[in-house]
Amino acid sequence: METETVQKQKEKLQQLLIKDAYFREKITLSSGKESDYYIDARLTTLNPQGAYLTAKVMLDMVKNDSFVAIGGPTLGADPLIGALGVLGLQMGLSFQTFIIRKAAKSHGKQKQIEGPELKAGSHVILIDDVATTGKAFLQSLDVLEPMNINVVKAICIVDRGEGAKEALAERGCELHAIFEASDIHKP
Repeated sequence: METETVQKQKEKLQQLLIKDAYFREKITLSSGKESDYYIDARLTTLNPQGAYLTAKVMLDMVKNDSFVAIGGPTLGADPLIGALGVLGLQMGLSFQTFIIRKAAKSHGKQKQIEGPELKAGSHVILIDDVATTGKAFLQSLDVLEPMNINVVKAICIVDRGEGAKEALAERGCELHAIFEASDIHKP
């Protein structure tokens, strides 16, 4: 698998998403919108091959960026955090990983961000699985911005094309997607 090109890895990832994570059915999305299809990318990112392929493609997408950490909102980013950290280490990259909880814990250290402490002025990459309106990314920005954490870019596996890119742009954050919904969903 190591000798494959990123394009070949991306093609394999697309096939996994279509095979395992795409469902043609009426569903209510986390944004509250109704849709006639659903992409449950966790079914791909919780698969070892899917986690590996996603992490390889994402690391290629950030290879020219300057950042100290990669992380994102629970639950979409959770399966990828470990894969990104391990592959990054194997590739000789130096970065930390973090997960943003929906709310601060009510016990212990009452943290909302799990992982090594992010220092003011740090540059980070935000990741998530599927972006629709960008709600999870925007909530992550709401947590990071008051801490003076700079988000270099946001990356998702699939952008459903329903406003996430525009909503993040309004906050000064560029959204990059491995795939657009049309790459997975065929009407």
